[in-house]
Parts: sequence; structure tokens; C-alpha cells
Amino acid sequence: METILTLVQFIQEAHHFDKDITLAINSLHSPISDSVWMVFSNKEIWYILYLAVLVMFFYRLGWKKALVALLACVLCIVVCDQTCNLFKDSVQRLRPCLDGEMISRGLHILERAGARNLYGFFSAHAANAMGFAACSLMCFRMDKSRKHNTYGICIFIWAILVGISRVFVGKHFLGDVICGFAFGLAAGLLIGYLACYLGNRFIQRES
Repeated sequence: METILTLVQFIQEAHHFDKDITLAINSLHSPISDSVWMVFSNKEIWYILYLAVLVMFFYRLGWKKALVALLACVLCIVVCDQTCNLFKDSVQRLRPCLDGEMISRGLHILERAGARNLYGFFSAHAANAMGFAACSLMCFRMDKSRKHNTYGICIFIWAILVGISRVFVGKHFLGDVICGFAFGLAAGLLIGYLACYLGNRFIQRES
């Protein structure tokens, strides 16, 4: 019983700390930065990025390995997205923009949550972006002619900005984003590794 009470107290303290640090980050806003964070928070805007990566897959890997890479990235996003939904429905942690305490303490809200989108633990934006970044980079490793370090740096910076934008728009606590990053990274590395193994093991690079 004492252990359970200690765990509950730890969770409560962590939740309060998460609220404080989320408010501290969220308060760093201006009209210009608000516009930037809205762009990173908008999933539809980044479809062009996914298309560009797909084109790079076919250019660098050949069509067979590119299809493996494409399926791996799609699978990764599906796994991340559905796992996030499972956690959201189970944990039922209200989003900051729906938390009365956060609002009363001056939360800067750029996006409102819909009636069917009440809960935020953990962030699907963060998990999907980080999962895609990790999985796509692993898939590029099927091309052994280069290390793709520049791509890796750029795609991970993009993923981090997508995740952190959710704090600035008021839709997620920082803890939601960090947990999303962690899950997305794990899923992306695992699925990407399997795709890379299968691609290199069973498919020869087209000439």
C-alpha cells in the first residue's frame, strides 16, 4: 500500500511539473512564431515532404527496395497512430487547451480540440513524425553507397519541431510530446531495421 501511495504521489508531482514546464514553453510566443508553429502543427502541409522522401526512395534504392521502404514507413505511422489512440482512450488525460487550470494560468491557445478529441497522452503528431524520421532513415541504409547523414539531421530536426509545435499551439503537454517521441523512435528504428534487413537480404539493387 505504501508503494502504491508513493507511486501515486510521484505521478501527481510529475503531472504538476509537466504543467509548469508546458506553460513556460507555451508562453514564449509572438505573432511570427505563432505562424511558424501553426505550419509545423498542420499535418496536411507536410504531405509534400512525404512525397519527396518517396521519390528519393525510388531514386536511391530502386523500385523493389523503395516499395519495402514505403510499406515500412506506412506501417510505422499506422502503428504509432493507433497506439496513441489506444493510450489516449485508456489514460484519458485532458489536453492543455481543455484543462481549466492551464487556461486560468494563461495558456496561449492556437488550436482548439474537437468534441471527439479530448485527450492528449501521448502525442500522435510527435510519435508519427519521429517514427517516420527514424524509419525512413533506416530504410535509406539499404543504399550502402552513402551514409545519408544530412538527411538524418534534417529529418530529425523536422520531427522535433513538429512535436514541440504541439506545446506551442496548446494541444499537448510537453510530457505528451516526449512520450510520443520515445515511442515513435522505438517503433521507427524497429520497423526500419526489419525493412532494411529484408531489403538487403532478399533484394538486389537494380542496375
